[in-house]
Amino acid sequence: MALRSVIQGCGACLPAQVLDNVELAERHGLDTTDTWIRERSGITRRHMAGPGESATSLGAEAARRALAQAGATADEVDCIIVATATPDNAFPATAVHIQRELGMTRGFGFDVSAACTGFIFALSIADSMLRSGQARSALVIGTEVYSRILDWTDRGTCVLFGDGAGAVFLRAVEGSERGILSSHLHSDGRQAGILYVEGTDGPLRMAGREVFKHAVTKLAAVVDEALAANGLDRSAVDWLVPHQANIRIIEAMGRKLDLPPERVVVTVDQHANTSAASVPLALSVAVGDGRIRQGDLVLLEAIGGGLTWGATLLRF
Repeated sequence: MALRSVIQGCGACLPAQVLDNVELAERHGLDTTDTWIRERSGITRRHMAGPGESATSLGAEAARRALAQAGATADEVDCIIVATATPDNAFPATAVHIQRELGMTRGFGFDVSAACTGFIFALSIADSMLRSGQARSALVIGTEVYSRILDWTDRGTCVLFGDGAGAVFLRAVEGSERGILSSHLHSDGRQAGILYVEGTDGPLRMAGREVFKHAVTKLAAVVDEALAANGLDRSAVDWLVPHQANIRIIEAMGRKLDLPPERVVVTVDQHANTSAASVPLALSVAVGDGRIRQGDLVLLEAIGGGLTWGATLLRF
């Protein structure tokens, strides 16, 4: 019988420091207001990494929580795939640092760089490995510390991002109706100049209007692609878990799917845009509070620098 990659645990970790819009503006001397930020993004607060907090520490804690929810231990993990645009080092990979922090002495780990779409890309790779038998289980982690690559004089971008990590633990299960149905990945390097990081350590630059224009059309297309690949229509979707970039994009995608707002998971107000961490963070919140339940059809989607974009359809 065919193998399916089933999510058995979710976890999240956010830095201790929380800044609301007013505090952020005051700290960095920004010419902006709480109202201006809320109206344009939906963001009310974000978490910022402090001393001793890193992509590794946040990702490792999210992984521990995912394993705990699954009732699993680090000894049961065959591979770790980390999606991050803000690694602690050029090398070794953040994944091997997390491997060390979890006390793993077996298996393997590596990083994926696809900006805000990174978690979708990493999930697709893990799914392929589990289906092929190369691994029996995997931790897929999105972890970011964007606060360290922002231009704090650019109010158009620095107010939009936050730090955090989210993780899922997957097992290969034979003959299950649950699990990942399919993933669909895209990139277009012609649009690299509208969202990028200068050099290797910043700052981040973004042409917000251009990104928004591409986001809705490309995400709508890849969502339809995922549904068509599985012979499903939009009415089959129980939950949309979108990349938490901007409330306007999130609401537009909900309307495209004819989903009522209560079926769209929104955390951008509390976490801001945490890039590759945003989808697993939102998923962890919705699973943790009981909204997403076993058997629900869940659609994940994201778009990020590259441009990269993608979607994963799964039966939770």
